Amino acid sequence: MKKIGILFGKERSFPNAFVDRINSKKIEGIIAEPVLIDKVLQGAASDYAVIVDRISHDVPFYRAYLKNAALNGTAVINNPFWWSADEKFFNNCLATKINVPVPRTAILPSRDIPEDTSEKSFSNLAYPLDWQTIFDYVGFPAYMKPFAGGGWKHVFKLHNIEEFFEKHAQTGQLVMLLQEEIVFEEYYRCYCIGGKHVHIMPYEPRNPHHLRYSADFKPSEEKLKEMEQIVLRINQYLGYDFNTVELALRDGVPYAIDFCNPAPDADENSVGHNNFEWVVETAANFAIEKALQHKDGSDNLTWGEFMKRSILQQAL
Repeated sequence: MKKIGILFGKERSFPNAFVDRINSKKIEGIIAEPVLIDKVLQGAASDYAVIVDRISHDVPFYRAYLKNAALNGTAVINNPFWWSADEKFFNNCLATKINVPVPRTAILPSRDIPEDTSEKSFSNLAYPLDWQTIFDYVGFPAYMKPFAGGGWKHVFKLHNIEEFFEKHAQTGQLVMLLQEEIVFEEYYRCYCIGGKHVHIMPYEPRNPHHLRYSADFKPSEEKLKEMEQIVLRINQYLGYDFNTVELALRDGVPYAIDFCNPAPDADENSVGHNNFEWVVETAANFAIEKALQHKDGSDNLTWGEFMKRSILQQAL
């Protein structure tokens, strides 16, 4: 019996529907259930062929559990080793190398020094930074947001240098990005599952949260294809099995704004019934596919093109 588990937090609609959808298909040798953890012992395998991870970014104990499970052959969606290493600034840097338009972005050291460090810990950091070059590169208005994390937390829109320093002083030990504002005509949020299935959703981030999927943008077939190719390229290079990419169209050019969302919103009340049905059905089918392909004791994780090409270059 191949067990598919889902590891989640307070969300309910997607995890429950995901489990029910897989079990409703009555595929011989496949069963789905919520993950149950009563102990984690080093080197011991889990009971699951596949685990869909929706919460380990907030619970380090779960991330350690998933790495151990993956080491013993579980196909974890998403790869916990890559997710642990990834962050938004690297994603933007990678995008510049794979022909994906992104806003001009700079990373900033935290306003307050991290715990267990002192001024002597920063011998290699210029003080002050070359702020003028940074501001000239990014321009104003700009957005400042954490280089890791999401959910529109600690995001500031800044109109000038004075406002930047005022808001940056409030960010504590967070490492922040300063990013060019893309004034867009259209905006889309795009699910990508398995590095091959894309669902493009009109999205209006300027609306209240409950109305953001109530957008009437109508892209042409050509534009849909262009956006789909960008979404696939990003996820295939990063190696995410389950992710969303946000694309803002300025003068018809799709800019990737946010594309590090490995536990994206999939709540029916938020994304709407049709989008919910797509993500439940597609995620269920992909998890079943991974379970059927699963090989006991092997590495069943997805590794992106960036990692695979780096390893290949080292081998040559």
